[in-house]
Amino acid sequence: MTKLFTRFSNNVSEAAGKPATFAVCCLILIAWAVSGPFMGFSETWQLLINTGTTIITFLMVFLIQNTQNRDGAAVQAKLDELIRTSKAQNAFIGIEHLTDRELKEIRKKCEERRKRLTMPKLRAFSITPQRSTSLSVAQRYRVSLTDAMLVPIAWNALLISATWLAS
Repeated sequence: MTKLFTRFSNNVSEAAGKPATFAVCCLILIAWAVSGPFMGFSETWQLLINTGTTIITFLMVFLIQNTQNRDGAAVQAKLDELIRTSKAQNAFIGIEHLTDRELKEIRKKCEERRKRLTMPKLRAFSITPQRSTSLSVAQRYRVSLTDAMLVPIAWNALLISATWLAS
């Protein structure tokens, strides 16, 4: 039964994401809208589309959620295998089952470890406030430190020019 449902939900999820399915749904809506004058825009006419879309939406939620759960579990298994076979800490395997508070604590420890490992490298630069800003810009936008240091210089030149032009 489970395999049958899995196969069914995969097929429905795949079909639901195709352009042809979208086109068919649009054609159904157009046919419904065109039939309105012939049915006198009656409550039955409205009930037809409301009931149909409600039932389809209700069922699709469960089918798509089932597919997403399996996809997420497959990705997690692959990541766990990569962690297990690499130099990463095996303690990270299965952390998706922890509470939000436990995950936040792990994330905090990882950030602290990253800071401890990168701080000696930053001290080697003898960082000044100007250079610190430039370094963070360089890291964020993946440009060289020299290019990042030009940004504040260019900004200051622009401000001086704007001030001079305004006066």
